[in-house]
Amino acid sequence: MNDKSGTMSQFFGGDDMENRVQNDRIFLREMKFEDWVDVHSYASIENACQFQPWGPNTVEESKEFVAQVLKDASARPRTRFSYAVVLKETGELIGCGEINIRDRTNRSGEIGYIIHPKHWKMGYATEVAELLIDFGFEKLRLHRVYATCDPRNIGSKKVLEKSGMRKEGQIRDHLWIKNEWRDSLLYSILEHENRARV
Repeated sequence: MNDKSGTMSQFFGGDDMENRVQNDRIFLREMKFEDWVDVHSYASIENACQFQPWGPNTVEESKEFVAQVLKDASARPRTRFSYAVVLKETGELIGCGEINIRDRTNRSGEIGYIIHPKHWKMGYATEVAELLIDFGFEKLRLHRVYATCDPRNIGSKKVLEKSGMRKEGQIRDHLWIKNEWRDSLLYSILEHENRARV
């Protein structure tokens, strides 16, 4: 299994989840409804969702998000894998990471992630991105994994580059977010590139 940081990423089944992904510091697990409290702790912070199409969340919006995640997890065939990001040492939920199958025929998927601001600049977002990328190629058998980010989001650009993705270009007026058109930077990685990451 590929691992840039020197730890061994593992994929295995669990009693309450279809898939679980981990490294030495964090694991990704299926969400439970009660996770809305921890989700709300970051989703209600303005700078945490500055570049997102949502937020800051109300309590009801955070509950609705988790309810939708649970609904999507039960869909068959499943196309959305949205996981709670949990610190192994403390059991604290610090964010969310997800991968969505966007095109089954062409084996393409998209990743996204968010980390509580109090845990920024500690490498967790990069680790989440790497785990999701590996999961996409090894478990979902994708050929291409991609992500987009706001050109102003310096932190996310660094995460995508550190995780082995290549910048493909800039999509102009890609999204209507918070009353304005926003460009998006497009990053991707192919399955043979992922195998060469070590």
